[in-house]
Amino acid sequence: MPLKASRLTKRFGTEPKPILDDLSFEIQDGEFVSLTGKSGSGKSSLLYLISSLDKPSSGQIWIDGLEISALADHDLHELRNQKIGFIFQFHYLLPELTVLENILMPAVKTKQQKTKRAYAQEILEHFGLGDKQNRLPSQLSGGEQQRVAIARALIMNPRYLFADEPTGSLDSVNGEKVMQILKDINSQQKMTLILVTHDPDFASYADRQIHLADGRIV
Repeated sequence: MPLKASRLTKRFGTEPKPILDDLSFEIQDGEFVSLTGKSGSGKSSLLYLISSLDKPSSGQIWIDGLEISALADHDLHELRNQKIGFIFQFHYLLPELTVLENILMPAVKTKQQKTKRAYAQEILEHFGLGDKQNRLPSQLSGGEQQRVAIARALIMNPRYLFADEPTGSLDSVNGEKVMQILKDINSQQKMTLILVTHDPDFASYADRQIHLADGRIV
């Protein structure tokens, strides 16, 4: 089922002004879409809405056939845990946990950390980090930390992966590595991938771009 947005509007401020204004679109299953636009265009705000991390001022969003604003909190948490993965500009790894323990954090919520352990190790091997599973985040480079964050987002085999400027804190070499990993995930696993980026080279990795200006699709 496609991810659908209908007439989405988001307003902020004491005299509310629209950051996003009457947006409607669909993203097909398995599609790789980049959200682009200048700083302040609303692309990160849109990502947070369609990933269920924020609520629109008006309009509707469907994920996996479910209208998310109509879901009870318990059902919304279950949807996030089982179907959605998140990657942010900063890795947000827990400094006191090892690489492997960080990756398994989403599985802890559903008490699947033991059954997911082998899969976590498999992802680490695939990302070239197989020998670093017992290290702490502080013992890794920035690019390695971000690859661990991607592995954590993948551990529950989500249907949807949302990435907000995942290369923003990386140099160009590590940025290219992260983008190639995301492209491979999308093509090999048919995972729906929605990426926010200001970099036109990275945006071109996607099948399609949704370009925003002043809160509207252009």
